[in-house]
Amino acid sequence: MRTDKLFYKLFQAFPELLFQLTGQSADLAGAYRFASVEVKELAFRIDGLFEPRAGFADCPIQFVEVQFQKDADFYWRFLTEILLYLGQYKLDRPWRATVFWQNRDLDDGDIPLPYQAWVKAGNIQRIYLDELALKPADSLGAGIVQFIVAAEAEAETQIEPLFQQVRETLKDLASQQQVIELIEKAVIYKFPQKDYQELAAMFTQTDWEQTQFYKDVQQKTRLETQLNNVPKLLKIGLTLEQIASVLDLDIDIVRKVAQSQDLD
Repeated sequence: MRTDKLFYKLFQAFPELLFQLTGQSADLAGAYRFASVEVKELAFRIDGLFEPRAGFADCPIQFVEVQFQKDADFYWRFLTEILLYLGQYKLDRPWRATVFWQNRDLDDGDIPLPYQAWVKAGNIQRIYLDELALKPADSLGAGIVQFIVAAEAEAETQIEPLFQQVRETLKDLASQQQVIELIEKAVIYKFPQKDYQELAAMFTQTDWEQTQFYKDVQQKTRLETQLNNVPKLLKIGLTLEQIASVLDLDIDIVRKVAQSQDLD
């Protein structure tokens, strides 16, 4: 999962966060449903869409995009996708778009001339995450954003307080677990250079062996071990079907391993 994808999960978990970050009233969150929508027959998906709920006819559609990498064609693509979406779904209501850039250096700054009138009309807003004056105490969602954009040394000091804030803020255990897993992912992607043991040492407020990352690593290790055993079992005369049964693998996977080594 790329870091920008974490933000869409954040908006899903904390819909009020969009309105906090864009200077709108957090109360507006109740008027919207966060969604990811596909524009049919055009092969693209809008990952961040706040759709007004029934009964909120005056609320604009809110398009959200998060950018953590340079993209010279970004504005051409994003704004064109908005037009195509509006045309396909025939949504007769106002709209606004917010682009969250990791920092100002990634933004080329030039919105194409055909779309500049929308900037003047207030339809397009650009926000640079590293320039936001966020405080973890503002809200749990703001605290997670602040962690994601913080320098690594500062971010390390924020991990334990974040886990603690989750437990103090969210009383529903299912919601609590969902957000804890989100923070776990943020930690893992925040420190890609740290090895397995260093990451484990950071999880003092949660059970490292219960994190999805730990489970994924264990599953990958187990699968690698199983696949390495396929040639050995073939050499002692077991059939593909028997190996699949012994190793609890799909027979097609066993067959591919065998074919790759000319052992079937």
